[in-house]
Amino acid sequence: DFNDIAFAKIKKFLVKFPPILKEFETLFNRNRIFIERTSGVAAVDSETALNYSWSGPILRATGVDYDVRVNEPYSSYQDFDFEIPVGTSGDVYDRYIVRNEEMWQSLRIIEQALQKIEKEPKGIFHADVPEFYLPPKEEVYNSMEALIYHFKIVMGEIDTPKTEVYHAVEGGNGELGFYLVNDGGRSPYRLHFRRPSFINYQMYAPMSAGMLLSDAIINMSSLNVIAGELDA
Repeated sequence: DFNDIAFAKIKKFLVKFPPILKEFETLFNRNRIFIERTSGVAAVDSETALNYSWSGPILRATGVDYDVRVNEPYSSYQDFDFEIPVGTSGDVYDRYIVRNEEMWQSLRIIEQALQKIEKEPKGIFHADVPEFYLPPKEEVYNSMEALIYHFKIVMGEIDTPKTEVYHAVEGGNGELGFYLVNDGGRSPYRLHFRRPSFINYQMYAPMSAGMLLSDAIINMSSLNVIAGELDA
């Protein structure tokens, strides 16, 4: 649970980070050299982006207003007031602009979340479902019931229903999905991750064809590819 130290650090961040972000905006947003270097580079239209199953900031940079937090709300995002930045050209410059604006929107969400949490009574906030939550260590050492639940969870002795489910969240690079198939046993039968970088990266070669090597480098940077997601 959050404590006073955590609240203090968050509030300090909310004060210190905006001026730093503004400094980078001043340096890049209307910088003629930066604009000439990125505008029109590796541009992708919305139809092509959708055909390649793009999602996240690079899809929104093409003009498609899609964000899992808004289109398929989860957690409590429907209770927050924030905007979804959308570009028009789908080039390196627009990808930068969209990501930059998303940092401002993230600050709005953090501020609202902090206000909501501070109004709530202090205490334990996870669900009281001992079959799926590891009990506190002090209870494990002193309570037989807690020790049994701890053992059953760690050893995978909790039976789960026979079903399949897909759930996605809005990750930093797009739709991060989890497809889970269970045959009724104690462990999932199959688990597959929808990794946004793996999907977004498929377009890198076609969109880089014929361009300068220096442009290919900034194109790669604008996709913000996470190498760990490329391992299928």
